[in-house]
Amino acid sequence: QVQLVESGGGLVQAGGSLRLSCAASGLAFGNYAMDWFRQAPGKEREFVAAISGSGRSTYYADSVKGRFTISRDNAKNTVYLQMNSLKPEDTAVYYCAADRRAWGAATTVHGMDYWGKGTLVTVSS
Repeated sequence: QVQLVESGGGLVQAGGSLRLSCAASGLAFGNYAMDWFRQAPGKEREFVAAISGSGRSTYYADSVKGRFTISRDNAKNTVYLQMNSLKPEDTAVYYCAADRRAWGAATTVHGMDYWGKGTLVTVSS
């Protein structure tokens, strides 16, 4: 049974930092690209960042480029999202997702194979 469990969310002031973690089990972790998505209240779930199975390639949404960094530790079956210079508009539930397709496939909600349950990030102004 595949499980993705996010942690690290919380309340932070604007300009602050948080690091999210997503621990995976039940899958061949290195064979999956890992993605982070987020969903703000009343809005659709949107792509944030992705990392290839090897960790050598990354891709970011324009809204977080230069502020967020995605990384992974395949020995620990864990993917991370370091979030710096946080803004109130970053407030959302953050989800990690596993994608078994070849790197370069569209980073859409429907393309993901597995999802975590999410962790809430609240950025106060």
